[in-house]
Amino acid sequence: MKRKGKVLSFSIVFLVLGFLLSFSYSMTKEQFLQGEQAKISPSRYGAQEEKIRKELLSVQQRNLELQDRLYTQQEIVRDYEKEMSGNDDFSELAKQADKYRLILGKVPVKGEGVTVTLADGEYDPSILNVNEYIVHEHHVFNVMNELFIAGAEAIAINGQRIRHDSYIVCNGPVITIDDVQFPAPFVITAIGESSVLEAALNMTGGIKDQLVNDQIVFTLEKNSNITMAPIIGDQ
Repeated sequence: MKRKGKVLSFSIVFLVLGFLLSFSYSMTKEQFLQGEQAKISPSRYGAQEEKIRKELLSVQQRNLELQDRLYTQQEIVRDYEKEMSGNDDFSELAKQADKYRLILGKVPVKGEGVTVTLADGEYDPSILNVNEYIVHEHHVFNVMNELFIAGAEAIAINGQRIRHDSYIVCNGPVITIDDVQFPAPFVITAIGESSVLEAALNMTGGIKDQLVNDQIVFTLEKNSNITMAPIIGDQ
């Protein structure tokens, strides 16, 4: 009986020992494989990033080539329109085409105008809500609407030209214009008769006074020569 008991005890000990050895080997193997994967992954991901970067550069280069081609074709079309504008039957159509291109932002435009800068107000510890002195999309919208009503031919915000279906969304301290984010200050450039645009914005009780009441820093200057590039794309 004692011998059988010893055999049983040794069997249990060897069984437990075998389990521990197997478990230890399994854990060691898993850690080893994870370490090897960690060594391999960076190079693999690096190669993938390099491939994507080259593809992106290729697409960007193709876009530039297509833009140049588009500019060339647009110039050819405008040359035809100039020739046809001498004909009374087509002169009015040519004028309307130029007008619609201007509205859609499809042609470069230059001329006199104004530049309006909207900046966040200075920090005031007595004002708990920071939204009370930062620029929001409705402030930008109000300036844009006033400029368009006053006869602005084209408007750009922080260098990005506004098209007929542009949208502006406020995201905290930044605003998004057609999927592009811009931080304050927001520089609104408008082409049009500068004296008329200036008078519309400076009208007593008008947009300037409203912005100042909202703690927004408002600056306005007239410019004799503003140039805006056309909008590329099918919008």
